[in-house]
Amino acid sequence: MDAKSISRRGLLKRASVAAVGASGIARAIEEKAQRPNVVLIMTDDQGWGDVRSHGNDKIDTPVMDRLAASGARFDRFFVCPLCAPTRASLLTGRYHLRTGTHGVTGGKEIMRAEEVTVAEVLKRAGYVTGCFGKWHNGAYWPHHPNGQGFDEFYGFCAGHWNNYFDTTLDHNGKEVRSSGYITDVLTDAAIAFIRRHRDRPFFAYVPYNAPHSPFQVPDRYWDKYKTRGLDEKTASVYAMCENIDGNLGRILEALDELKLAERTMVIFLTDNGPNGRRFNGEMAGAKGSNQEGGTRVPCFVRWPGHVRAGTVIRQIAAHIDLLPTIAAIAGVARPKTLPLDGVSLLPLLTATANDWPDRMLFEKGAVRTQRWRLQMPRTGRKARPNAKPRTKLYDMIADPGQKRDVAAKHADVAEKLAKAYRAWYADVSKGIQGMPPPLPVGHEKAPDVTLLAPECKMTGKVRFKQGRGWANDWITNWTSTDDRVAWDLDVVHGGRYEVTLMYTCPAGDVGSRVRVDAGGKHVEGTVRKAHDPKPIPSPDRVQRKEVYEKVWAPLNLGTIELARGKTRLTVRALTKPGRQVLDLKAVRLRRAE
Repeated sequence: MDAKSISRRGLLKRASVAAVGASGIARAIEEKAQRPNVVLIMTDDQGWGDVRSHGNDKIDTPVMDRLAASGARFDRFFVCPLCAPTRASLLTGRYHLRTGTHGVTGGKEIMRAEEVTVAEVLKRAGYVTGCFGKWHNGAYWPHHPNGQGFDEFYGFCAGHWNNYFDTTLDHNGKEVRSSGYITDVLTDAAIAFIRRHRDRPFFAYVPYNAPHSPFQVPDRYWDKYKTRGLDEKTASVYAMCENIDGNLGRILEALDELKLAERTMVIFLTDNGPNGRRFNGEMAGAKGSNQEGGTRVPCFVRWPGHVRAGTVIRQIAAHIDLLPTIAAIAGVARPKTLPLDGVSLLPLLTATANDWPDRMLFEKGAVRTQRWRLQMPRTGRKARPNAKPRTKLYDMIADPGQKRDVAAKHADVAEKLAKAYRAWYADVSKGIQGMPPPLPVGHEKAPDVTLLAPECKMTGKVRFKQGRGWANDWITNWTSTDDRVAWDLDVVHGGRYEVTLMYTCPAGDVGSRVRVDAGGKHVEGTVRKAHDPKPIPSPDRVQRKEVYEKVWAPLNLGTIELARGKTRLTVRALTKPGRQVLDLKAVRLRRAE
């Protein structure tokens, strides 16, 4: 990019001109009785370098390599440094801050209910829609996948899952037991969905949770990689990736068997940089970093008869472009969504873009163009003490590893990009105002709600077991009657609700009396039964940082009257005869009428 970088409005205008060559395809699609199917597959924490065809000879990914060779490979495709923000942008075609998603836990992962997802766009166009895997954009209706356009959901809504073998998953809002390794199980469900709907257009979104920790994988994959001279974490990741590769192959084989390959676009990408330091093309940064290595990921697209095999797309592109691209191939020329940030990549995929304009892609703290990467000064807790804030500029063509800051040499470019970033951030950050929202209770589609510990507000000495309140964490160190744990609620349907605490408590601490208050009403109960189980055994290959799962006991306190509207539900102890009150996993509310 030179000093005449264009604005987003200019990009959209010029991109629409570039798309004219592909408009004939879009019109033809719209006129056909059978619109093309879409299978969108995304892995969790698999980096750009975790693919053999990207130069990594320590990993075997033959299906991913064939997928890239049989269609288009994006050379510079960008997402967010963390999983929930990437998912929000991918689903909506908008920068994640606009959607309200601005973190990965504590409710910050929740996407605004009014956001229009790609599933909703396609559903309006006559598609049947399914999501199979990790959601991570809200668990409460209408934030649940079934409330965001997906006819079928099978997976989990949290940021990570505790066990990958024979676990409990969510199927359309109901808990069900699965049998087998989770990536295999999710693939089974996706293929079954494809088979059931082979005679109508379908959208299958398959966001696998591997190779995110905990690092669990079947023996035959682990046994292979532990002999390759790798550390145990890297061996685990590569083994999990090869398992994904085989499951990707199963999906492609099902499309072939059903004679659907010719009319199905398959998109494969990952959600952020690698979850650890390993081969990543000598890029700076990894997961959690807004540098190149934390945000550049694989993206392969196969659409036989439309996308030429062996296509390599050099122009930068991003997660925000997938909704408009999918809408275009589905023949939805003007999807009814909130204002989009992305553009359709159909002209690039079909080699009809004669004059594709340069553009700016934004991430919190960074700007990327075709040539430049600007890193804004760190702020908040990430800032180094006593360090002078400094904007850094990198020439990504001459210096792809970000080793030489050229901000002083190209001050005009640095200032232009910094100015654009400040305007962008001032605009998109308006989306996080009022977020996270109070948790909906009593919705007609989900009358029973489980208030999870990571979404609470705490006062006193109580804390999370793991420390950061990641998914599946719980509340511990409840040593005082002055401690409080609370959730902000939006009661959609007023009435009486049965209140149950999910707890553990050793025999020496039994006897505490606890109370739940909400809207001037309360309910009380006493912890009379000891329940102090050991964690569920987990076949981790590497010791995890997250908490292990336990079996939690229910403590039913009775019913409480909740008036419609916003309120705060607070849990506190009235007495504490032992060392601490209890450990609290969740509060369950079940509508009693």
